[in-house]
Amino acid sequence: MASIFTKIVNGEIPSYKVAETKDFLAFLDVNPNTQGHTLCIPKIEVDQLFDLDQPTYLGLMEFSRSVAIALKKAVPCKRVGMSVIGLEVPHVHVHLIPLHTMEDARFTSKVKLKKEEFEALAKKISDRL
Repeated sequence: MASIFTKIVNGEIPSYKVAETKDFLAFLDVNPNTQGHTLCIPKIEVDQLFDLDQPTYLGLMEFSRSVAIALKKAVPCKRVGMSVIGLEVPHVHVHLIPLHTMEDARFTSKVKLKKEEFEALAKKISDRL
């Protein structure tokens, strides 16, 4: 069965897209740690980061870097943190999280945003790519 991220790639589930290439997709996390929390994924469904072939792994890192740079320009923060955990969804995903404190990286508290806020934020980040 396809993961939720594969369903997003296939357009079966809507998302707040930030960036997209032939091989990768970035979209806002709908349950964000902080405003601007973005997920970067390969379009191919692979469960674990180190199971990716080398070109896809390196491509994902470069894609994530470009999104992180745009994210930092769009969302005021001390830095953009990166985390690859992957326990909730069996599809490789890189978390890019605007950090103000270490608590922002802990996945223990979440912020709530309205649809309009997600849409404006996705556009703001995308415009800086």
